[in-house]
Amino acid sequence: MPKTLPLPRLILASSSIYRRELLSRLQLPFEVIAPDIDETPAAGESPESTALRLARQKGDAIAQHHPDALIISSDQVATLDGEQIGKPGNHANALQQLIKMRGRRVIFHTALCLSDHRRPEAPVIQIENIQTFVTFRDLPDAELDAYLSIEQPYDCAGSAKNEGLGIAILERIDSTDPTALTGLPMIALTGMLRKAGMPFFGATAADSGVI
Repeated sequence: MPKTLPLPRLILASSSIYRRELLSRLQLPFEVIAPDIDETPAAGESPESTALRLARQKGDAIAQHHPDALIISSDQVATLDGEQIGKPGNHANALQQLIKMRGRRVIFHTALCLSDHRRPEAPVIQIENIQTFVTFRDLPDAELDAYLSIEQPYDCAGSAKNEGLGIAILERIDSTDPTALTGLPMIALTGMLRKAGMPFFGATAADSGVI
C-alpha cells in the first residue's frame, strides 16, 4: 500500500480578495501572505514585461521566508494603444479611465507564477502571461459616473469589476482563460499545480507523485 504523503503547503502571495475567492474554488488548503514589493513599472518596460516581472518578484519575496511551499503569485497590467493603465485610486481617475476606454478594446496582461523552492538545489519556476481582450461599451459620462459611484472599483486596473456590476459596461471578453480577467488564471494555474505534483479530487499526494 503506497505511503500517503501530506499535501504540499500552498501560499497565495496576494492581498486581493478576488484572487483568494478564485483559489478557494479548488478546495485545497492554502495560506495568504501579501508580498511587499515596489510595483512601479520600469522605464521603457512593456506591459507584458511589467506583469511578468512583478508576478515573479511577488513569488520570490514570499519564497525567501517560506521555501517549503508552492507559492502562487500574479500581476495584471491593462493596456490601451500600448500605454499601461494602472489602478485609478479614486473616482476622478477612474472616470477618466472609463471615458478613455469606452468603445475601445483594452488588453489585460495577467501574469501567473508558481514558485517551487522545495528542492533548493533545483528550484522550479513556472510563469506565463495570459492575455484577455476586453471591449468596453460606448456609454455616456453620466452612466459611467453612476457605475463608479455604486461599485467604486478604484483598486482595479481598468476601473471595472467584471465579476460584479462592471460586467454591464463591457461589450465583449475574449480569452483562453475566463478567470484571468479577475486576476488569477485558473486554467493555467491548475496546469502548473499538476506539474508540481498537487493532487486534485481527493487523490493522495502519493498518487500524484509529490515528494
